[in-house]
Amino acid sequence: MSLPVVINVVPESAAESAGLCPGDEIVAIDGEVPTDVIRWQLLVDEADPVLTVQRGGLELDTKVIKAAGEPLGAEVDSSIFDRVRTCDNHCEFCFIYQLPKGMRRSLYLKDDDYRLSFLYGNFTTLTRFTEADLERVVTERLSPLYVSIHATDPAVRARMLRNPRGGYSLRWLKALLDFKIEVHGQIVVCPGVNDGEVLDDSLLGVLDRFPELSSLAVVPLGVSAHNREPSMRPHTKGEATAVIETVEGWQERFLEAVGHRLVYAADEYYLLADKTFPEADTYEDFAMYEDGIGMARAFEAEFSGKLSSGIGPRAGFFQWVDGAPAEGYRAPRMGGGSNRSGELVSTDLSKDMAAIPVGISARDDAPVAILTGAYGAKVLSPLINSLGREGIRIIEVENLFFGGNVKVSGLMVGEDLHRTLSSEPEGHRYLLPDVCLNNGKFLDGLGIDDLPREVEVVPTDGVALRAALKRGTRSEGLTQEGAI
Repeated sequence: MSLPVVINVVPESAAESAGLCPGDEIVAIDGEVPTDVIRWQLLVDEADPVLTVQRGGLELDTKVIKAAGEPLGAEVDSSIFDRVRTCDNHCEFCFIYQLPKGMRRSLYLKDDDYRLSFLYGNFTTLTRFTEADLERVVTERLSPLYVSIHATDPAVRARMLRNPRGGYSLRWLKALLDFKIEVHGQIVVCPGVNDGEVLDDSLLGVLDRFPELSSLAVVPLGVSAHNREPSMRPHTKGEATAVIETVEGWQERFLEAVGHRLVYAADEYYLLADKTFPEADTYEDFAMYEDGIGMARAFEAEFSGKLSSGIGPRAGFFQWVDGAPAEGYRAPRMGGGSNRSGELVSTDLSKDMAAIPVGISARDDAPVAILTGAYGAKVLSPLINSLGREGIRIIEVENLFFGGNVKVSGLMVGEDLHRTLSSEPEGHRYLLPDVCLNNGKFLDGLGIDDLPREVEVVPTDGVALRAALKRGTRSEGLTQEGAI
């Protein structure tokens, strides 16, 4: 078990008044050893907590004078202090198994931890969930959670997870819903495995057993060039169309039975099938936006000015590792603090990537190029064309690093961007969505300083893109995840 380390202390806060410093290791709070940042938050929320601190080889008790509910004013370096609960399933469709070799070690960790589900929106299968976990979730109201369903037939689900416990672990989903915990579900559709009649049966199973689900995302299987499972393959256009028809048929049934559509097909299905996206109001409150549901319509509304601000923070694949905010992507960031060197730093969510050099050297009237993946290009092209402006173009970045059917902007890497930009002219403005960066790095470990052309990092939402196109200034309000 590692100890949480203080990385930021807000000036004039209770933590600073108590003498807490960056680099302090927290051994206990009021005698309790916190196992994660969730418990940390609850303990330091109390009045006058006593922190047992390890500093320079010495252990001392520090009493913090504060009222209950008053912010402590200190931020720690990680979200899990004991050990991340790893996944013991062996799903043939798992994207972790399809990663290239040589990436950062943390990216290969398969988690199945309900705490990361609560903090970052990671999906859990519940196969390692326990009675003690249920008690904690209910007692501390850890909601919402995100659960991978894949199939409601026990035999099919156990086979997909390659884990016999997968056949009955959805009992925990029922228990969570019975205790009024908000849960969002996901079905990753693998062609020939859980599509067709199995998908239809799964949606019937949701209506029968889990009608209290807040939403259910139906998403296509991602297959990289490094996939070693011959039975796993991308959808055909016809299969994508069939999934859309199944989902839309069930939306009407759910609307009649539970009062809302509940199930939604990922935007990628509509792109694969060459079908028009549903209207924005059919996505209701965009509950599964972070899972690629309604992202195109939301982006369109943001870009056109129908929405005055972006939908909000995004979570998703890889976003809990390597510099992710310890308190979770939903948590409000602190207004400022000091780092280990004592320098004043911003910890506001809108400036999480402030250290990235996003200054622009090109003239405001220089030609503009938007860097995006293949799917992003399909969504952005009609929006850019609607402006009727010359000097704006879209550069589609082919993803050779992952290969396969990986076409989302969130998985663009430095290697592919370097190759693409090497043949582009100097002096243009190159807009890069922040969604492909985590703590200033691409997934392949390169940074934007490694690119052959200077780029402007822009938040991945329509409001920010419109503003960047309108004025040649740095855009702020950087988000966490999501990939058009």
